[in-house]
Amino acid sequence: MTMNNGAGKNDTGKNDVEQNETVLAAPDVPAAADAIDLADRIVTKAFRRLGELGGPDAAQVLAYDMAHAAAGVATARALLDYGAKGDVEARITCAYTADMLHDLSSKIFGREDDWGTERDPLAPVHPFVRQFRNPDFLGALADQPGPRHLDDEMDMVADSFRSFAEDVIVPHAEHVHRTNGDVPEEIVTGLAELGAFGLSVPAEYGGFSEGGSAEYTAMVVATEELSRASLGIGGSLITRPEILTRALVKGGTEEQKLKWLPKLASAEVMPAVAVTEPDYGSDVAGITVTATRADGPAGEPGWVINGVKTWCTFGARADALTLLARTNPDRTEIHRGLSLFIVPKPRGDSHGFLLTQEAGGRTAGGKMEGRPIDTIGYRGMHSYEIALDNWWVPAENLIGGDDGLGKGFYYQMAGFENGRLQTAARAVGVMQAAYEQALDYAQNRKVFGAAVLDYQLTRAKLGRMVVLIQAGRQFAYAVAVLMAKGEGSMEASLVKAYVCRAAEWVTREAMQIHGGMGYAEEFPVSRLFVDARVLSIFEGADELLCMRVIARQLASSNA
Repeated sequence: MTMNNGAGKNDTGKNDVEQNETVLAAPDVPAAADAIDLADRIVTKAFRRLGELGGPDAAQVLAYDMAHAAAGVATARALLDYGAKGDVEARITCAYTADMLHDLSSKIFGREDDWGTERDPLAPVHPFVRQFRNPDFLGALADQPGPRHLDDEMDMVADSFRSFAEDVIVPHAEHVHRTNGDVPEEIVTGLAELGAFGLSVPAEYGGFSEGGSAEYTAMVVATEELSRASLGIGGSLITRPEILTRALVKGGTEEQKLKWLPKLASAEVMPAVAVTEPDYGSDVAGITVTATRADGPAGEPGWVINGVKTWCTFGARADALTLLARTNPDRTEIHRGLSLFIVPKPRGDSHGFLLTQEAGGRTAGGKMEGRPIDTIGYRGMHSYEIALDNWWVPAENLIGGDDGLGKGFYYQMAGFENGRLQTAARAVGVMQAAYEQALDYAQNRKVFGAAVLDYQLTRAKLGRMVVLIQAGRQFAYAVAVLMAKGEGSMEASLVKAYVCRAAEWVTREAMQIHGGMGYAEEFPVSRLFVDARVLSIFEGADELLCMRVIARQLASSNA
């Protein structure tokens, strides 16, 4: 194994300082911009070719690869402004661009006809890739993560949530993971006091949102810091209230906003999301759970809900479910026959629960049964399969009232789009924690007489972690600004597709740097590894997100 920790002669006849001066040439952000433009043209042309081949359904593997290529290009473009802010920032930008180009080349090689391009279309940027994928160039970034460049207000948000995460969440994180425990109530109440659940609730309804990009950026910053401490009992707590908040803001009646939004902001009501079903997964339009009009025990108008939902995270602890149900029995209406309900419920036991409603009037006693789904990671929140049998809800809990009939899919998607951005922020937090732990271990652990950090391979891995993390973070910030303008739906999908896969590599390599101890529960990096695996599954499975959202839309727009 080659060492790179002294100042002796190397095999080129130069000493290490002279060699590093050659390797670590100045970054070239304008060249990175030109290379990104070339990659963008290649990917755009590829999506036109995908249309000629019959679209994503006819060429699924190709569509999937193209979607991830588009995510890589979009991430690189979002990093260009960051690269203009300093030397380290420029180095990160060039290193990420070279990494993206190398990945794109591997997708195209041998499939040029499918991509609609000539052989080696990236030949003009080979020198750029060679220079900025150099392992010593990457290695120089191993302990240079680069500034985030937040403004003073967002720096305060980051500091506040990081302090809370360190003081309150971290002491519980390992215990909850190893025992499959519950989210401690002090975390819920503490986050409520910090205002975490009111970040997207308009100020007139008891929250802290006053519009503008700060609202979305604050959510991204807070989510990253909480996820850095724990994905299961930190970063994911904001998501469920956020989804219901967005749905209410988009489609709720004024009465519903006045009733529910203050309770969401204060954590008086903590909701869970009940959308996925056992036979349909990400195919939301195929939902079979039904809601049928029925009077309540006192004769008041309402609905009874029947069917089974699955992967309902936080379902036992939740005070209400945000539930998508079919209100139009005509299945040909597909997603246009779906409506969104707020379904109140008592809190249940995290190990499984059976809840009942009193019978009365024309309504039989409803039942709600929750069966926990054990998972390898992402513990604390707990996920459930929930069966509802004639569970009654008042008519006033149909979001949008009668005007909301058939619009539930759109209200739900309003929450899910932001959920994708939040998931990207969660991934960044998990990656940041993994990097910090790997760097600390590499600095302090000696192997064959030298610190693990002194080996070129270790430094190159850590440097690539720095690059992937900062690229994902800066793209998430850019998407937050777009979403504040009512834009960024596609970009939210792209950032999730990119960052969640990057998190799997970062956490795996952080675990690898720990060696055998990475596989032991003695070190938290093993928890980060299994937690990261869920990121590309929930909030839109990676395959469906890439083929049904990204590839389909880009193929259509470039036809």
